[in-house]
Amino acid sequence: MGSISEPAHESTTRSTKPPGIKYVECTKKSNISFKSHQAIVLIVTFLAYASYHATRKTTSIIKSALDPQSPDETLQSVSFLRRSNALSWVLGNGWAPFNGSNGTVLLGDLDLAFLFVYAVGMFFSGHIGDRMNLRIFLTIGMVGTGLFTSLFGLGYWANIHMFYYYLVVQMAAGLFQSTGWPSVVAVVGNWFGKSKRGLIMGIWNAHTSVGNISGSLIAAYFLKYGWGWSMVVPGLMIAVVGVIVFMFLPVDPESVGVDRDEDDTESPKKGLTEHLLTPKTDTEKGSPVGFLEAWRIPGVAPFAFCLFFAKLVAYTFLYWLPFYISHTAISGQYLSSTAAGNLSTLFDVGGVVGGILAGHISDRLNARAITAASFTYCAIPALYLYRSYGHISMPVNIILMLVIGMFVNGPYALITTAVSADLGTHKSLKGNSKALATVTAIIDGTGSIGAAIGPVLTGYISTQSWSAVFTMLMGSAFVAGLFLTKLVVAEVTEKYQDLRRGSSGDTHRSTINGQYLSSTAAGNLSTLFDVGGVVGGILAGHISDRLNARAITAASFTYCAIPALYLYRSYGHISMPVNIILMLVIGMFVNGPYALITTAVSADLGTHKSLKGNSKALATVTAIIDGTGSIGAAIGPVLTGYISTQSWSAVFTMLMGSAFVAGLFLTKLVVAEVTEKYQDLRRGSSGDTHRSSAVEEV
Repeated sequence: MGSISEPAHESTTRSTKPPGIKYVECTKKSNISFKSHQAIVLIVTFLAYASYHATRKTTSIIKSALDPQSPDETLQSVSFLRRSNALSWVLGNGWAPFNGSNGTVLLGDLDLAFLFVYAVGMFFSGHIGDRMNLRIFLTIGMVGTGLFTSLFGLGYWANIHMFYYYLVVQMAAGLFQSTGWPSVVAVVGNWFGKSKRGLIMGIWNAHTSVGNISGSLIAAYFLKYGWGWSMVVPGLMIAVVGVIVFMFLPVDPESVGVDRDEDDTESPKKGLTEHLLTPKTDTEKGSPVGFLEAWRIPGVAPFAFCLFFAKLVAYTFLYWLPFYISHTAISGQYLSSTAAGNLSTLFDVGGVVGGILAGHISDRLNARAITAASFTYCAIPALYLYRSYGHISMPVNIILMLVIGMFVNGPYALITTAVSADLGTHKSLKGNSKALATVTAIIDGTGSIGAAIGPVLTGYISTQSWSAVFTMLMGSAFVAGLFLTKLVVAEVTEKYQDLRRGSSGDTHRSTINGQYLSSTAAGNLSTLFDVGGVVGGILAGHISDRLNARAITAASFTYCAIPALYLYRSYGHISMPVNIILMLVIGMFVNGPYALITTAVSADLGTHKSLKGNSKALATVTAIIDGTGSIGAAIGPVLTGYISTQSWSAVFTMLMGSAFVAGLFLTKLVVAEVTEKYQDLRRGSSGDTHRSSAVEEV
């Protein structure tokens, strides 16, 4: 329970308390507790950043109204509609100058201008935020954002068709938008310690998706009255929320004169990665940290560059998903702008689940880098499946969109919240709490540069092929994961050393729903692993044929096996249905690349062009590959026999580390395949990715 600070500080406290807090305490005639302040912080900052994202999402909804005549021609073999008449009837005639032949390019330029100014402004916002009252700073940013978002919409009634008007307004909106994220993360970081920070911030970070969803629904609803309303209404809403922030947001415990609860502080964890991610909770004030000094905090640079590529993927979906949906036939039919906008909100629903799941897993595993990298690698096959099969039917599109949202937004949410807060209170700062906004701004600002590049690249690349866009997104997700490799290795090494010291014990007893199975029942249940393996082998072979990329497919499945193994170890004991589902998933991801490498890959390499037609190498190549694998197959069980005597958690840690190393061995080949596909797209020789293999065979 919080208490008012000493009388010597009462006058200072009274002057920094938000007016709404003063009024509530005056009405109650008692002071608000520490826990109540924490609740207020979470609610107010949630509303604040949800409104930021609601105004940011509106431009993606109105794109289909501004430029309705740029269909996706790469998936139209199932279409029976005549393109020009169908789209004109569904989407309208557009708004000059965006309804011309270069409409998507101009819309991409607007995104670039907004996000570039947003990214640059982010670095300055963090610097300023650590030096002034964050409540005032946040209020100014929200009111300014509302003003310029509304000015964009006013172009509808003023009949403005000058491109530079919208460009300048978007740039100004981007500048004010940059005040939001460093401020809200700094405030939340001031009120919450590291314990369960990942889970708390994972749930709290749902504001991003809630804002996107509400912004999409509001903009889509008002679109029928004119696209100007889709901008003005969210603009007015964020201004109102800005007033609420000014009235009620307490910046930190000291500003309102309460003491931290004893259970809110914790001693730092000692370990190998202490120099990377371990914060020290201390309320001691210090001088603001410089920009370059913040960059030198261990862990800031790799997470910042990882976020560069993660946000490139996330923001491409944020700005272009409704446009892509409305211009791609689903089950042979095109959706209206409103329907496409509503459907696109499912990406953010998946994002909410992904953010919470990533935060919870990172808390349980105590490994931010492993969690973020695993989600990022899992996004690669999810992106491919959505592009390849999302047009088949509405249920398939919905399921795949939810999965993409989970894997794309999971690491994005984790890095911008819990990781930023961890690094902003790093032990190297020696208790100085005035680095949080600067560190958050550096990480999110670097990510925002990627967020600026992604949508504008999409504007240009989509004129050739949407398949090329998805190839770019998959490559970006892979590079994002690579930037965390050093941190992942450090975390895995630390956990291995903990296990050797016997400090971790056994996470769970080997029971299912509290009961042990007989040997016969356990043997029967284990066959489901092989059932999943059958599915994984078929799926991996099919995807590698369609994508014409064996290494990308094998690496993606291998990296996906890491979170699957962790989930099975952590939650497989809860109930029989959960155990069965997770065992099937593990079988799919573990046996998928195993089956692919020992069959199709071996056959490919046994008939490699370097052999100049010699067909007598196939058995030898197959023997080399499978023989080398068999050595690992021999080592694995014997290691398990020794390690399991200490802990089955240690066994699963070994398995996750092995899966990660397996994926790393394919890195060079993955890079080569991605490079080849990019060059094919630039030459325009491949056309649609879906048909490239068939064309080559003909």
